[in-house]
Amino acid sequence: MPLKAVILIGGPQKGTRFRPLSFEVPKPLFPVAGVPMVQHHIEACARVPGMKEILLLGFYQPHEALSRFLVAAQQEFKIPIRYLQEYAALGTAGGIYHFRDQILSGGAEAFFVLNADVCSEFPLQEMLEFGQRHGAAHSFVILGTTANRTQALNYGCIVANADTQEVQHYVEKPSTFVSEVINCGVYLFTPAIFQHIGEVFQRQQQELALCPYLGEESSNGWQRAEVIRLEQDVFTALAGRGKLYVYKTDGFWSQIKSAGSAIYASRLYLNQYSKTHPERLAQNKPGGPIIRGNVYIHPTASIDSTAVLGPNVSIGEGVTVGAGVRVRESIVLHGAALHDHTCVLNTIVGWDSTIGRWARVEGTPSDPNPNDPYAKIDSESLFRDGRLTPSITILGCSVTIPAEVVILNSIVLPHKELSRSCKNQIIL
Repeated sequence: MPLKAVILIGGPQKGTRFRPLSFEVPKPLFPVAGVPMVQHHIEACARVPGMKEILLLGFYQPHEALSRFLVAAQQEFKIPIRYLQEYAALGTAGGIYHFRDQILSGGAEAFFVLNADVCSEFPLQEMLEFGQRHGAAHSFVILGTTANRTQALNYGCIVANADTQEVQHYVEKPSTFVSEVINCGVYLFTPAIFQHIGEVFQRQQQELALCPYLGEESSNGWQRAEVIRLEQDVFTALAGRGKLYVYKTDGFWSQIKSAGSAIYASRLYLNQYSKTHPERLAQNKPGGPIIRGNVYIHPTASIDSTAVLGPNVSIGEGVTVGAGVRVRESIVLHGAALHDHTCVLNTIVGWDSTIGRWARVEGTPSDPNPNDPYAKIDSESLFRDGRLTPSITILGCSVTIPAEVVILNSIVLPHKELSRSCKNQIIL
């Protein structure tokens, strides 16, 4: 079966909670477990038999880093990969509707749609087989997972028939409890989906013609009618009509909304590497650093043999790690230097940043409740009661931390040279 995949990567005004890291690279290219976030999606799509093309869809302006990534990914995965740029933010359905001819060119019988800001095992082949069992020609599949009752309110909630898994009711971020089954942001569609999106588009055009002040703020009504959301506008209408099904996964899944959630996503992917990419995991070797748990080290990194790394550590390209350094639950981005005897815990160290001797940089993990198997990571607001919420410490690019300084639960914006210790602060 000829297949395609569409990965929704958003644009520069999205991902604000990911700052200051998204200042340097588009969020989808931020390294998680050693490779760009969106590469995990591409790898999963490329593994599906019959995959003819992968399309990245968003409203980033032409970007050198994105172009380089696409060229490298095409060479690595031996599959056409293109970027389609929206003229404005069109919503999760508006974008694919706008480019429907590109998506269907070549006779694609079905296509996946994946949100770039989730991490998952991406059971795409299983979704495909599930869809074929449910009359694939005109039915669509949502990937779902189970959340706890409280956190389910933060997601799209799915009520499904227990026997057939047909979606009978769909509500996006309900105000009261609806279901523990939530939308994972991964879908399998047939070309028939465009008829349903088109109905929404026509209805919105009619509404705007009757009352031009309704809808999304924009300079003209036509553009506003093009802004269509899969979740609120399409799934809500399709539920209960025998066309929408949910495939529930027990595999890992998490959103990557904030910079802190990237550390948790990195842990999930590093753990998966033992099955899918064991060559990416560092091993204890004579003369090498001490490795504890799952650790990724880029081949160009220089690590002292007395350093202790792990668990859940990702070391980027050209990183230098000195003697006696301890790194745990952290991402160290390319070109960073950790001088002798530094301690880095629950932290993202930005590109080309430097941490001086005997300095300690530490954050507070924002992990899901380990005693609840259905708990998800909370996307907490940056501030609580007027104070910075203790979380992962983030150093932007080219930050310099002097020797013997302690940085706790803080966010340091790019190109800062600190002179003293700080705690629970945003360093502007």
